[in-house]
Amino acid sequence: MKALLIGIGNEYRSDDAAGLMVARLVREKAPERITVREAIGEGTVLMEALKEAPTAILIDAVCSGAEAGAIHRIEAHDQPLPVKFFHCSSHAFGVAEAVELARALNQLPPRLIVYGIEGKNFAAGVGLSPQVSEAVQRVAECALEDLKQS
Repeated sequence: MKALLIGIGNEYRSDDAAGLMVARLVREKAPERITVREAIGEGTVLMEALKEAPTAILIDAVCSGAEAGAIHRIEAHDQPLPVKFFHCSSHAFGVAEAVELARALNQLPPRLIVYGIEGKNFAAGVGLSPQVSEAVQRVAECALEDLKQS
């Protein structure tokens, strides 16, 4: 089974596209043994995708109150996700809920890393704020390093 990276977001809600942009950068450089997907963050779809992966990385924009462009890295196989980070989701059942339900059902991958990129602007529109754009580049590099260890 291949390692999995899922970039989550909506490219028409400004910084909410951060996860998608990371996925696109990683796809260009990822070895064949890595599956890269893009998703809108619907919880049941994420749960299904995570079921079979030995290693999975999820990337999404977050709103925790930190500075725009801040990067949060959580080893979700070891600790719960802070639900408050993912409250910008347009889905009632999103990333944090999907991960925690998968944990409760004993369906988490053995290794699950979640990157949250602190957004600044989630209004309708395209394009990332400069801070988020810089963070996308850094997270893509970090995710590729994490995948080398899988």
